[in-house]
Amino acid sequence: MILHELVSYEVLRVIWWGLLGVLLIGFALTDGFDMGVGTLLPFVGKTDIERRVAINTVGPVWEGNQVWFILGGGAIFAAWPPLYAVSFSGFYLAMFVILAAFIVRPVAFKYRSKRDDPRWRNAWDWALFGSGAVPALLFGVAVGNVIQGVPFHFTDDLHTIYEGAWYMKFIGLLDPFSILAGVVSFAMLVMHGGAWLTLKAEGVVQTRARAIGSIAALVAVGAYVLAGLWMAVGIDGFRIVGDYVTNGPSNPLHFEVERTASWLSAYGDRPWIVVAPVMGIMGGLLTFIGLRAGREVSTLLFSKMAILGVISSVGLTMFPFIMPSSSDPQSSLTVWNSSSSHLTLFIMLVVTAIFMPLILMYTAWVYKVLWGKVTEDDVSENSHSVY
Repeated sequence: MILHELVSYEVLRVIWWGLLGVLLIGFALTDGFDMGVGTLLPFVGKTDIERRVAINTVGPVWEGNQVWFILGGGAIFAAWPPLYAVSFSGFYLAMFVILAAFIVRPVAFKYRSKRDDPRWRNAWDWALFGSGAVPALLFGVAVGNVIQGVPFHFTDDLHTIYEGAWYMKFIGLLDPFSILAGVVSFAMLVMHGGAWLTLKAEGVVQTRARAIGSIAALVAVGAYVLAGLWMAVGIDGFRIVGDYVTNGPSNPLHFEVERTASWLSAYGDRPWIVVAPVMGIMGGLLTFIGLRAGREVSTLLFSKMAILGVISSVGLTMFPFIMPSSSDPQSSLTVWNSSSSHLTLFIMLVVTAIFMPLILMYTAWVYKVLWGKVTEDDVSENSHSVY
């Protein structure tokens, strides 16, 4: 028996669908509070020293956190090549904006405190705000578009064709439901940033972060519930028609897909997935309570639970679809028709099984070493060695 056949192609596809979710959730759980802190920066810090306190709560860890984004992109490229091609082709203007924001962020971190000029520092502070707020919003907008279906189709030789003019690949993303999904994402990460600052800062920075974060928690929960109701009554879902092969070659055109009444019919077929939206709603409400009560560690954990629930609910609700097509449902990408080969997925799984635990252990060690609050005295006494 060939070694990679020890794990069936079908199982490997499901495993890598789950691992893709793990990487995306890992990015949101870690770099999410970096983006949240950046978004909160002009509002929780009214003086230079207060803003430096906020910046230095994420200063030692933001670079490592952003690696999750790279890992997620690499996993899409290697495990789901058609998804990578379709998504980066259709969303390339939005991705350019996001990448520009991620390029500005390290420059802002490095140069912000190099000069004492208040105008210089204020300009970089707003750059940090933009580099946090813009991706937080656009990630949600992208998810909203995927839920509704993306206007692409494949030719007979699997060449991707997008509908509409080039500028519609950005402006066309900003429909009402997708903007609502962006609000969910934005508010959720602001909430997460507020929970992080509650844990890592003190004094007025912590107090302001609690106040703004608690409002963001309520907005996130309310927008998430509204988006769920909208999906129930206003957005058609997708389903594969008839019998289909789960371990065959990857070719979207071999599947017959049709629009259905609602994505939420998945909860009738797999009732256990209701745990995901419940976690999202309860996590947001418990984060609100924790922020108001002044709790720290538990509040951050509840914030992470909310993010885990919200992102998981999208994947579980849409399964097995990864990127449905609104213009030609038969071109929709699913877990069963858009993966790499059996051998490729197996080799990647072996490599992941070796290196992922090392990454997680190293990350845990870094956070353990850097545990503790950032104070104004810390920043003042180490002014030339901190951000």
